[in-house]
Amino acid sequence: MAQDQYKFVFTAKEAEAEGVTEPMRLPNLIGKAMSLALAPISKYKVGAVGRARSGRIYLGVNVELPGLPLHHSIHAEQFLVTNLALNSEKGLHLLAVTISTDGNDFGAPCGNCRQFLMEISKALNIKILLKSKYEAEGSFKSLRLLLPDRFSPDDVLPKGSPLLLEKRHNCLSLSGSAEEICSSDCSHLKCKALAAANNSFSPYTNSPSGVALQDDDGNWYRGWYIESVASSPSLGPVQAALVDFVARGLGKGFDKIVEAVLVEKKNARVSQERTAEMILDTIAAPNCDFKVFHCYEDLVKKMNYITIPEVENGKKGYIVRK
Repeated sequence: MAQDQYKFVFTAKEAEAEGVTEPMRLPNLIGKAMSLALAPISKYKVGAVGRARSGRIYLGVNVELPGLPLHHSIHAEQFLVTNLALNSEKGLHLLAVTISTDGNDFGAPCGNCRQFLMEISKALNIKILLKSKYEAEGSFKSLRLLLPDRFSPDDVLPKGSPLLLEKRHNCLSLSGSAEEICSSDCSHLKCKALAAANNSFSPYTNSPSGVALQDDDGNWYRGWYIESVASSPSLGPVQAALVDFVARGLGKGFDKIVEAVLVEKKNARVSQERTAEMILDTIAAPNCDFKVFHCYEDLVKKMNYITIPEVENGKKGYIVRK
């Protein structure tokens, strides 16, 4: 099959060639998204299309894990936002989500995903398409209107804390004998997982973690724990790595995953080890080699990576100073 069949990220020019010439035309890519959804349990495929702050267009799909309860699934909106993070995007401006099996109706994300979106900086300004198949044109409504009386990161985190998709570095190093000095192009899977853990968004429990996967062709994929202030919408590091696997794996099945590494803090308030092992035992290759390495907060790194507020063009943001 052609590689473009598994395309999840489009430049503005590529999206225009697909008919996405203006916000109301986001649905022109929804058919592609739905064709990529993996719903072997419910058979209910969901697609999402979003425009990032950069202008690039991203697809999101629901992913169900065969043999596991549906609460381990990845929602289409979670997939899209995770792929934004994996591609270093800074924000999400527009979103369209199917709410019908024929892909012709677009509505508000489920409550779980509305809450998940709240972790993004300026989340309340995200515009979401509402459109019935019986309408020639729909309308965009902000998340602010679709999630009234909300519980948000602002209710818990100190003012000015960096949010999801904002630059961060958790200043983690591998513990004990696992620690090695590696080059920037290191091929060790544990170093890929450590890099993922350093991107992990876990401001509520301070339990960052990252996972790296390798397939039978030697290709690697990574993802990190993304936490929600409302707890249950949080996305585990294995699921985040599976987003990368689905987005870049060109249609490979999960049974082609032959190696996996989890990096997390020892005695973390939220440990991912047992859940990660259970998921991989169920969906990955029978002989998948799963390893766990512990990390710690490196005070030397912390002195070199200081998150400080910055105002650029009148907009508040964060920089990481090296």
